[in-house]
Amino acid sequence: MTEKDFASYEALAKLHHAYFLGLQLIVSSNKGPDVVGDWMFRLFRKQHEDKFLSSFEKLGLTGLPHAVACAKYHVLSNGIGSVPVEYMYESDQKAWVRFRYPRWMFAGPTVCGMPVSASRGFLNGWYAENGVSLGNPRLGYVCVSEDVTGEFGLCGYFKEYDHDLSEDERLQFAKGERPPPFVEADQPAPPPGDWTPERLAKANRNYAVEYVRNGISQLLNVLPQEEVSELCEKSGRLIGLQYAQELADDTGFEIDTPEALGEFIRYLLEGMGDDVGSLENSQFTHGNLRITKGFDGAVRETLLAGWVSLFQGMGMSRRGLYKIDVDSESDATLVWRIAAS
Repeated sequence: MTEKDFASYEALAKLHHAYFLGLQLIVSSNKGPDVVGDWMFRLFRKQHEDKFLSSFEKLGLTGLPHAVACAKYHVLSNGIGSVPVEYMYESDQKAWVRFRYPRWMFAGPTVCGMPVSASRGFLNGWYAENGVSLGNPRLGYVCVSEDVTGEFGLCGYFKEYDHDLSEDERLQFAKGERPPPFVEADQPAPPPGDWTPERLAKANRNYAVEYVRNGISQLLNVLPQEEVSELCEKSGRLIGLQYAQELADDTGFEIDTPEALGEFIRYLLEGMGDDVGSLENSQFTHGNLRITKGFDGAVRETLLAGWVSLFQGMGMSRRGLYKIDVDSESDATLVWRIAAS
């Protein structure tokens, strides 16, 4: 894999991460904390169902005590997405995780704009479900600190009790407790040989992309499609405006003509692993889209329109106010056109 490939994966991870952050903020500011909490619960339950058990063997966690395995899982899986998390062992029945900063989920000033309901949504959606997924009704999660509340950050422990937990007991709070000392030598690492630099770079890209894909699909279960489309497209344009120059600088592109911007967009789409035609007369074809894979109907329509708006925002950021149109050549192929406004 070339340096150019690595740079595209990093740029795509940054772009999709920013889009997910922007979408959280725009939903929070326009629809309120209850909607955000419901959305985060659905999103993290979806992510949990898709990823949790299927990743255990890949991360070398099979056979460990459940509390320990869950804590190590959060360090390893989040680390692959460049999310720093620390692990502290207390016993086979009690193991801690502490997220470090800056927080990926609420990066930058985003942490000041998210309601507590967002935190509770993902705690209930993912952490409270671990014991259920593992078939262990005694396993729960105890949160000792959150970040959007102004405490010392997201921290808590997985604990296996000596009795079965009710649904309401799977997530508990004990705000007076503090984690054991951090021990560098105890930190888990992915199985050696399996996670090459190329695989890690792609996984980092995919980590952010999946939050966008699942985030928009689950938001459609909370709000009407028309409202979701408006929020996704507005936030997409804003993120495109905000990040176009930074991403171009990161990857060594000039983007101040329609042709140059077209080549930059092609480069990013190729970095997604999509099929991208050559640029001719400031237009190109585009197929096999990773962003919509496995989705159809309203989800595909809403997801694609929001995602395309990221690149339309990039065009709007230029002095020439470049217009980007994306039309369907067929059910599987798009045609991108970039022109001066």
